[in-house]
Amino acid sequence: MHALAWLLIPLVTGIGASVWGWCAGRPRRSDVWTDVERYDRLRAAFTRPAP
Repeated sequence: MHALAWLLIPLVTGIGASVWGWCAGRPRRSDVWTDVERYDRLRAAFTRPAP
């Protein structure tokens, strides 16, 4: 039984780490098209020749 308890420690640690990562993670923005438009404007600005 003690050997199974030692196997339980990494399992609980892994579950705790995944829950912590899910809770502490940055929320995903659902505004993808604004990012695409911003990227297109940035790319267009870099392709213009400098004055």
